[in-house]
Formats: sequence, C-alpha cells, structure tokens
Amino acid sequence: MTSTVPALGALPHALDTVRAGEIPPARGSALQAVLLDMDGTLVDTEGFWWDVEVEVFAALGHTLDDAWRHVVVGGPMTRSAGFLIQATGSDIPLADLMALLNTGFEERIGRDLPLMPGAARLLAELAAHRVPTALVSASHRRIIDRVLSSLGPQHFTLTVAGDEVERTKPHPDPYLIAAAGLDADPARCAVIEDTATGVAAAEAAGCHVVAVPSVAPIAPAARRTVVPSLEEVDLPFLHGLLSEGQTPAPHSA
Repeated sequence: MTSTVPALGALPHALDTVRAGEIPPARGSALQAVLLDMDGTLVDTEGFWWDVEVEVFAALGHTLDDAWRHVVVGGPMTRSAGFLIQATGSDIPLADLMALLNTGFEERIGRDLPLMPGAARLLAELAAHRVPTALVSASHRRIIDRVLSSLGPQHFTLTVAGDEVERTKPHPDPYLIAAAGLDADPARCAVIEDTATGVAAAEAAGCHVVAVPSVAPIAPAARRTVVPSLEEVDLPFLHGLLSEGQTPAPHSA
C-alpha cells in the first residue's frame, strides 16, 4: 500500500546531518531503494506545465518568453510561479496563480497523460522484484494523486509531494525523507531525475543519480549517470550503479 510522506519533524537527524554539510557513508553497497521523480521522468508532462503557464498568463494579458521555460522547469511551484510574476510584472497574488496553474494542469492531464518511454516496464520490474520505491515530486499532493491513478499507486511504497515538505527540490530534504521513510541509506538509493534541480537535490542527499534529461541537457558527473531514455534503465543496471568498489561509468545523453 502506498503511504504519503512522513512528518518532517520525525526525521531530524537525517536533515540536520545534511544541513551541516555531512553525507553519511554507505553501509555496504547493495541497492536498497529506488526514488523516482514524476514530471518529465515517468510522465511526459513538463511541456504540459509550460503550456498551462502560457495559457494562464495569456488570460492575464501577458506573453511568456520561451526562453523562460528553462528557468521554471523542474523546480518548486513557488519558485517558478514567483519568477513568472516578477518577469511579467503581473499583480496576481502568488497563491492565486498557483491555484490557477494546478487547476489548469489537472484539466490537461485529465485529457491525456502519456507515460515516458520505458516507464511502465521499469515500474513493473521494480514491483515484481519487490524493490522499495518512492515517488518524489515537487508537484503538489493534489497533482500527484491524480497522476498516481495512471501510474498505479501499487508501484510506490510511499510518495513525497512538494507542498508536504518544508524545503523542496533543489534542497535534499525530499530525498532524505523518502529514504528514511523506506528505512534506506541515501547512499544506497538510486534516484531517477530529468532536471538539474532534481539532480541537485538527489546528489545533495548523497544518492546515486540516473539523469534522463527532458527539457535541458545534463552533463555526466561523479555518482551521476546520464542516459537518453528510461528504456536504458532496468534493475541490473541500477544494481550495477552501487556495485562494490565501482564508480558508475557516465553514459552520453
């Protein structure tokens, strides 16, 4: 059964450790859990968010510059919505804008919610092998719950929403909370992300990262493997990232 994010206050040690700049060492090398982003990683919705933002601001009398798309992708709604208010000079309150964006997005995914290539197969494989999994998203709970009806809530042990944590991506908190909720060492978790913001959060938490870039390119780095599609990712691949004494070999996106 899928559970929601544990209370932030229940995880003081993990959060305080990272806030102090210390990543706890891995206890062994086996893969303990897989933590997955949602928008742009499992579901092909990053373009949906931008389309809704364009439509909402058009109704407010503003035209969005396409160059801003890379600024708002992958981050918390408070940041992206706040940036667009400032960039356009709109006088709409932040809370009102976020409500309009969430409503518009819900309407959009109600019409169509395409999965990313390889997503359904990967989720089924993880479930078949009983690998603990968490859905970790900057999207709000109301959005996650709608998307879960298509992804299948049975594929996730728990879910973490952006409006349920004190600090969301790019801070490490969502991934630390997810790892703790699965009783896993962050350094023995594989995270799958599509944006630089999400990658930064996962790496700050001390996780191994598989980046599948959606809107903007992501460069390979230590403890970060870049692949062009989820079709490249399966359970043996994820186990290989955490093999004893092995540093993941970067792939080219």
